[in-house]
Amino acid sequence: MAYADPNAPRPPAPQAVSNTTLAMVVYVLYFVSYFFPLTALAGVIIAHIQLDAADALLQSHYRFQIRTFWIGLLYIVVGGLLTLVLIGWLVLLWWFIWTLVRCIKGILALNEGRPIANPASWMFG
Repeated sequence: MAYADPNAPRPPAPQAVSNTTLAMVVYVLYFVSYFFPLTALAGVIIAHIQLDAADALLQSHYRFQIRTFWIGLLYIVVGGLLTLVLIGWLVLLWWFIWTLVRCIKGILALNEGRPIANPASWMFG
């Protein structure tokens, strides 16, 4: 009976979740963050961790997601501060619409296997 060499390289273990699924999970976590804000933090952490190991298509999505989080956080902070002079409510409404459009656009592109055209954009990519 032949025994396998314990020093021989082993084939990589199959991934529990595909990289495309992880990118989709980040978008979903951003949607859930409208009700449970900490899920956005989990999403941006996943995007940061996956960014370097991803292929070019997924890198565009992860960059887009990371920018969506940080720019969105900026809108929330500015809008929150400006609620004292009432214009902040408009900033917060803009943040809501802006993140909603970015996440929907990202999900549609990911579902079609397309990269984000301009992940560094402040608008909708």
